[in-house]
Amino acid sequence: MADGLQQVKNWILDRHPERSDIADDLDLIENRLIDSLSFVEFVFLLEQQCGKAIQMETLEVDSIRTLAAIQRHFFGAQLEVEA
Repeated sequence: MADGLQQVKNWILDRHPERSDIADDLDLIENRLIDSLSFVEFVFLLEQQCGKAIQMETLEVDSIRTLAAIQRHFFGAQLEVEA
């Protein structure tokens, strides 16, 4: 896992101490790991970690729905799926 993506994952885990890990394909929004109150802070963190500006008005929710999608859209590579 890329260091930037690990920082994103750690940020989410810090806000949800009941979780010890997040599966790469877990829907972060549906499972309320990213909610409307933390969304802007999350996008700001993502910008810092990937080094790219993210335009809120053109951001597609599917690009941040899972860690695998975040990896693909913001860090340029797919996560390796563990068997």
